[in-house]
Amino acid sequence: MFTNKFVEDLSARLSAMIPLAAEMREELRTKIEQLLKSSFGSLELLSREEFDAQRDALERAEKRIKELEKSLHELGDKMEQFEGQSTSK
Repeated sequence: MFTNKFVEDLSARLSAMIPLAAEMREELRTKIEQLLKSSFGSLELLSREEFDAQRDALERAEKRIKELEKSLHELGDKMEQFEGQSTSK
């Protein structure tokens, strides 16, 4: 999720672009901030930290899958050798 600082900065910049009296600008900034928070909240976005954590978990899972595939291949080779030895007797 986006940080409150990001939303506050964005709403302040948007409200500063509109030439209004100071009181109205602050009220507008607050409304824009509320709108941005609700909009970003409904998008179910990940923060950079959450994204990086998910990427790291995926990389670990991919590494483990490769290790398991290698082990499975080695076991298959041993099984073929064992079957070859038992049929040649």
